[in-house]
Amino acid sequence: MTHYEIKIIETTIVLVVYIIIKLIIKKLVDKAAIKFTYSKPRVKITKKIINVVLFFILIGIILFVFGVDQSKLLYFVTSLLTVVGIAFLAQWSILSNITATIIIFFNHPVKIGDTITVMDKDYNIEGRVSDIGIFFLIIKTKDGEEITMPSNVFTQKMIKRKIAEQKKV
Repeated sequence: MTHYEIKIIETTIVLVVYIIIKLIIKKLVDKAAIKFTYSKPRVKITKKIINVVLFFILIGIILFVFGVDQSKLLYFVTSLLTVVGIAFLAQWSILSNITATIIIFFNHPVKIGDTITVMDKDYNIEGRVSDIGIFFLIIKTKDGEEITMPSNVFTQKMIKRKIAEQKKV
């Protein structure tokens, strides 16, 4: 076998593993969505975030398989992140909001439609959760106002959730 045939076989193996991992994660997200009765847009956004992260990991592994120098690859990635950071001015804040959204999806008991109170030392926010996006959580108050709260702030606050009483059969 030639050097390139070995690289192609290794790349094929990496792609197969990538597809298997992607399918497993898709099933895990779908199970969590059913368990917590999440809306389709929320599930779709979470899947997109996870797929983008997996894709970048895949590209990194394939570049490693083809022998791209690790120091040059690291130089390229850090340069790219610097440009993105300058472009967005708050790159770490954006990443923390995306991470917080994934945490809210998998591990937070609040879901769209719940009535909550966000406990804050200065001002409590009470309302119904109307949407959970990639970066923000939207709460509609009784007065008809929409409050947009960054996902990372939401995960750091104490939340009081009203639990609807179940009817006895």
